[in-house]
Amino acid sequence: MKEDYELFVWPCSIVLAEYVWQQRLRFSGNSEVELGGGTCLPGLIAAKVGSNVTLTDDAKRLEVLGLTRGVWDASIFSLHPSIILGADVLYDARVFDDLFATVAFLLQSNPGSVFITTYHNRSGHHLIEFLMVKWGLKCMKLLDGFSLLPSDKAARLSGNIQLAEIVLNHELIEETSSSGARWLCGLIHLYIC
Repeated sequence: MKEDYELFVWPCSIVLAEYVWQQRLRFSGNSEVELGGGTCLPGLIAAKVGSNVTLTDDAKRLEVLGLTRGVWDASIFSLHPSIILGADVLYDARVFDDLFATVAFLLQSNPGSVFITTYHNRSGHHLIEFLMVKWGLKCMKLLDGFSLLPSDKAARLSGNIQLAEIVLNHELIEETSSSGARWLCGLIHLYIC
């Protein structure tokens, strides 16, 4: 029997859900999209504090809103989040590029929006930095995930979890018109025409 990893509540989900709860005034009344939701704990907490939340996961497995990272179907064009959530979506380096393409598209389509993610600091960290530059993104805030948790919750979790807030790097996009941004604009043009 194949493991269904999306059925586990991973430590990154707990940390991101705690962050949403602690920042509930920031989330209340906003529109959020949770990418790769799995059990959707952060998205459910965001809904509880008054956000309008769209939960997503791989389009082959989900009935709420199927959104496969890197696939440009009608569902992605209907999203208008001010905050994009992603708990432990940076676990498989083979899909990092698709993830960052999706995040860059959502950030470009929704000026002023932010991608808030929690991830285990694994060996792919340099690839993450490279892809952020490729897609015209920058990290505005980087926190130790355990610093957000009450000590009783932190004691039950393990790992090296980071929380990052990522936005468009307008200077980089204007300065270099990065290949990722050009590719994305061309893709959008093809889809619309």
